[in-house]
Amino acid sequence: MELRFSEADEAFRAAVRDFLEHNLTDELRAAGRASTSAFSEKQWNLGWLKILHAKGWAAPDWPVEYGGTGWSISQRYIFDTECALAETPPLSPMGLRMVAPVIMAYGRPDQKAFYLPRILAGEDYWCQGYSEPGSGSDLASLRCRAVSDGDDYIIDGTKIWTTQAHFANRMFALVRTDATGRPQEGITFLLLDMDTPGITVQPIITLAGDHEVNQVFFDGVRVPKANRIGGEGEGWAVAKYLLIHERGSTFTARIRVSLQRLKTIAAETGALEDTGFRMRLAQAGVTLEGLAMTELRVMAEISKGALMAAESSMMKTLGTELMQKVNELGLEALENFAMPYSHRWTIPGANDVPAGPRQAPILIGQYLNNRAASIYGGANEIQRNILSKLALGL
Repeated sequence: MELRFSEADEAFRAAVRDFLEHNLTDELRAAGRASTSAFSEKQWNLGWLKILHAKGWAAPDWPVEYGGTGWSISQRYIFDTECALAETPPLSPMGLRMVAPVIMAYGRPDQKAFYLPRILAGEDYWCQGYSEPGSGSDLASLRCRAVSDGDDYIIDGTKIWTTQAHFANRMFALVRTDATGRPQEGITFLLLDMDTPGITVQPIITLAGDHEVNQVFFDGVRVPKANRIGGEGEGWAVAKYLLIHERGSTFTARIRVSLQRLKTIAAETGALEDTGFRMRLAQAGVTLEGLAMTELRVMAEISKGALMAAESSMMKTLGTELMQKVNELGLEALENFAMPYSHRWTIPGANDVPAGPRQAPILIGQYLNNRAASIYGGANEIQRNILSKLALGL
C-alpha cells in the first residue's frame, strides 16, 4: 500500500522543516539528541517551548479558542514527525498534553482562563501525582487521603515515581475523598501548588543514574476546593480521560531516529557483519513499518472524530515494546562497550570522553530509562486487559 500526503500537507512539511532549520539552535539540537528519557530536562524543553510559543506552535493539539494552531490531524502528525526527526528536545507532556485537555473538558471557565495561558507560555511546570507505593497499575487502590475542612481539603499521604516533581511548581493529583463504596467512586482530581506548606519532594535516582523521578510526601497539606477539577468523587472519570491523551503519543518517528542511530553504531562496531544481528535488525525495521502504518490508520480515524481509546492502549503497548527491542539491539551492537557507563556522558557539553562510540552512552541511557516505558502510563499488561475489554468485549 502506498500512502501519500496531499500537496498542501507536503507544503506544510516544507514550512516546518524551514522553521526547524532556522530556529532549532545547535544547543537545543544537542540536548534533544542526548535525551535518554521520555522528555528532556526542564531548561531544554522550556527553551524549545518558548520558541514554539513565539511562533504560535506550542500546542498543535489544542483548539484554536485556547491558543491551538488549527492544524488538521495530518498536519499535527507531520509536525510531530519532523520535530522527532530533527531531534528537538522532547517537551514535557504533563501540562500541554495531559492536564490541559482535562482542564478544557472538565474545568470551570475561571480555571481555563487562569491555567491554560500559563501552560501555553511555560509559566507553569507540571508534574503528575498518580502512583503510590502499592498503587501503581491498580491505581484505584490509592490511599493518599483528602479530608474536607470547610473550603479546603487537607491531604496526607504520598505519591511515587513523580517525574520532574523537583522542577515543578504545580501538580495534578488523584486523592481519596471517600473510603466507602467502590474504590473508583471515592477519588477526586485536584490541582496543587508545589510550594504549599507540608509538601516534601525526595529524589529517586534511577538505573540510568539520573534524577528524573521522586517521591512526594503530603503532611497536612491544605488545598482549596476551588482547585478541584470536576465534582468530588468524579476523579476516576477525569483520570481515564487524561490517560487517553497520555497514551496517544506518536512513537514511530523517534523510534526511527533510534533505529538509524543503532545502524550507524552497528556498522562502526562490526555488529552488522553478524547475520543473526542483521536479521533481528531487519525484524525491528519491519515491525516499525507496521507500527507506522497503524499510526496512520489511527490518525485517519481521529480525523473523523473518533476517540480511539482501545487503539491508544494498543499504540502504547506496541510502541514501548518496540522501543525496548531497539534498545536491546543497541546494547548487543555495543558488545563490551555497553559495560562502562556514566550518566554525565549524556549531558550536553560533557567534556570527558566515554569508552567506545561517542553515542554509546545515549544508547545505554535509553536502554536503562526505557525499561520503565512498558510500566509507566499504565503497565502494558493492563493495556492488554483494556484492549480485551474494549476491542474484543471480553
